[in-house]
Amino acid sequence: MALYFVFLHLTLLLCYSYPTNAQSFFDPVVNVSTTWINTPSSCLSLTFKDNSMIRLICNRRISFDTLFGFGFYCNGDCTSYQLSVFLYSDAKLLPFFPIVIWSSNRNNLVRDNATLEFTQEGDLILRDVDNSFVWSTNTTNRSIVGLNVTDLGNLVLFNANNSIVWQSSDYPTDTLVFGQKLLEGQRLIASVSKSNSTEGLFSLFVNAKGLFAYVESNPPVSYFEYLVSEPKKRKEPSYMILLNGSVTLHILNDEENDPDCTYLVPLASSIQFLRLDFDGHLRVFEIEKGNVADLWQHSMDVCEYPLVCGNYGICSLGQCTCPQLISNGISFFKPIDDRQPNIAPHDHLLLHLEAITYFHLTNGINSTTLSSCKESCLRNCFCKAAFFRYLESETNGECFTQNDVFSLINDQQKIDKYNIDRDKKLVFIKVQMITNRIHAPTEPSSNVLFQNHVVKVFILIIAGLSSVFLTITSYVIWKKRNVSDKCINYLDQLPGMPTRFSYKDLRVATNNFSNKLGEGGFGTVYEGTLTDGTKVAVKRLYGLRNMKSSFLVEVETISSIHHVNLIRLLGFCVNASHQLLVYEYMCNGSLDNWIYSRNQNPTLDWQTRKKIILDIAKGLTYLHEECEQRIVHLDIKPQNILLDKKFNAKVSDFGLSKLIDREQSKVITTMRGTLGYLAPEWLSSVITEKVDVFSFGIVVIEMLCGRKNLDFSQPEECIHLLSLLEKSAKEDQLHDMFNKICEDMELPREEAGKIMMVAKWCLQNEYSERPSMSVVVKVLEGAMDIKIDLASKFSSALPPSTTVVASSPLLSSVLSGPR
Repeated sequence: MALYFVFLHLTLLLCYSYPTNAQSFFDPVVNVSTTWINTPSSCLSLTFKDNSMIRLICNRRISFDTLFGFGFYCNGDCTSYQLSVFLYSDAKLLPFFPIVIWSSNRNNLVRDNATLEFTQEGDLILRDVDNSFVWSTNTTNRSIVGLNVTDLGNLVLFNANNSIVWQSSDYPTDTLVFGQKLLEGQRLIASVSKSNSTEGLFSLFVNAKGLFAYVESNPPVSYFEYLVSEPKKRKEPSYMILLNGSVTLHILNDEENDPDCTYLVPLASSIQFLRLDFDGHLRVFEIEKGNVADLWQHSMDVCEYPLVCGNYGICSLGQCTCPQLISNGISFFKPIDDRQPNIAPHDHLLLHLEAITYFHLTNGINSTTLSSCKESCLRNCFCKAAFFRYLESETNGECFTQNDVFSLINDQQKIDKYNIDRDKKLVFIKVQMITNRIHAPTEPSSNVLFQNHVVKVFILIIAGLSSVFLTITSYVIWKKRNVSDKCINYLDQLPGMPTRFSYKDLRVATNNFSNKLGEGGFGTVYEGTLTDGTKVAVKRLYGLRNMKSSFLVEVETISSIHHVNLIRLLGFCVNASHQLLVYEYMCNGSLDNWIYSRNQNPTLDWQTRKKIILDIAKGLTYLHEECEQRIVHLDIKPQNILLDKKFNAKVSDFGLSKLIDREQSKVITTMRGTLGYLAPEWLSSVITEKVDVFSFGIVVIEMLCGRKNLDFSQPEECIHLLSLLEKSAKEDQLHDMFNKICEDMELPREEAGKIMMVAKWCLQNEYSERPSMSVVVKVLEGAMDIKIDLASKFSSALPPSTTVVASSPLLSSVLSGPR
């Protein structure tokens, strides 16, 4: 029997046509200086019964007929591919198809003839067929000698000492394999569907408070939370890990390493993996045996998942129905399919639903009345539903307005079971007001005079009803315009406004918002192409409480500013339901993708880094000194520095900046910014443009050192870069440390030393001792020298400890340019 299986296995292998470089395919280690083209002639191609295809670069056998593979994967028509690690079988009798467990480019697929290059310098670079850059491990000059897939499905790059330099498990997508940790700061993001691997609406993460699952909405809302009993002082980041027989959550502290939460799953005798599925469920799979464990099945009802019945669908015991909302004989909802009743109503009318609740209600208004709750939803251009919870009566309750409506939950059984209404909720869905057509009947008669009389009466009736109809229609149109005007009538007052697009135009330009470039606290940015071929970045805003003080401020501010080192606003879209900004497209993304040693893009050479530093300084100089009003950015960081195809740097995210009159020397404002880049004076609320100078100094230090100022993946003593520099200075080791940095980053010592001195000057503790940005530009261009002694002042330039800063209430600058 054993000989039979060996013979069968060899026969199956011989059934496939191997490429000319088949030897490298069987070798578990792939050496540098190797290139693969996404074609059958370059990579071993296997096609499966579900029409999916894999083109293998290397693999690792984990059982008789199950393997981990690394290569190109496609599902369906195979016009586009992911570079992925996948689980597959080379025996056609096994009942499963390839399963992607990690992908480098799930949001940016490549086509036939795309290339993957494993360079002599040790970088793995993916380019599409048009040679456009798609993805990289960014591991140039790190002594890498080979590539491998481990028996746990981890793609690794290693050096001559067999030490791992880069690994795919540090960049999870929607899946964890055995032994893999989901660390604090990482997220699992579910796919859109079984057939669409693009990032979808559901995400999962771990932090110091516990485990959280969110659905992207307006704003994002949690649908699952596991909270630890009390906050902990930690030396290490928290994590979740998949083990054989359990999924365990660890919130690590000084005293204990015991797990905070453990989900038991069946013990596996074959490969097992955990996935945040496209429907929001967290499941553990053992493919060879067909075992599936739903981790939250005992703590969450099926109706508590946000999209179990689609938008507006009502879930009852796992079955889906449409809301029975009828007005004047008009039904406002009908099912699109059996499981996804999904229709988006417009404004103007609130219709009541009985015995309905919701999976999660946030941002409630306490001690309000039912009428006030309904009125607040009608006035809010973005509100799609209002939930009112009785506290005592209609005159005292809580109001929750929702800007997105996911699946609703039938609450009738709960009311019947307990026969109480102290938690009674009223739900009102906003729909479009529809006016019925009115037809007057006619009576047949043989008498001509009578017929004429009837005709006259009929005409009078029609005329009267037409007048009523026109009056009602005019009122509805006026009301609609009045509501909309409350949101958009400010636009007519803005001089020199950029192009105004329709929502339909931008939906077409972005292919229905399918290619996400990045996201911030209140907006997601998508790649798009206008009808004239211009590539743009479209920022879709959500969750704005005050339209005039946020969206329009950004439009007005950015549209009136023109500088080569500031991001350019091309247009906007605004109506009762949508707010979008259209920026020039920056093909190289944001600076943070290029300057850290652990990012996935090739590193920048010294001349490019030096030019980017000067570009940032010039952009800030314009904001601080050359505008009619001084503009303080308040959130300078690498994520807000964008790079075009020639790596020219442009500052974005100054739409919510603080405008300062020329006669003002300082302003008092709410704390805003990002941890690690905040100037010390934020704690005293004495804010001038010098907070930007300090943040600029941090960015320069990060560009010189190739790491973040605050990096919690480092050992405890190295987490804070400035503290590390201070310690080195006190121990007279700063010179040696700087020489080591220059050697590691391949920086010219003299030029890098000059720019390091500029950064020191910008990081002075007293804001009055920092230079202006125009002076920084002159120093960088060689027009003037630094004339003060900075050596003794370097340590005083450090901000308060991270503990103090973290305990302060931070308010991020949330409207950002395309990233």
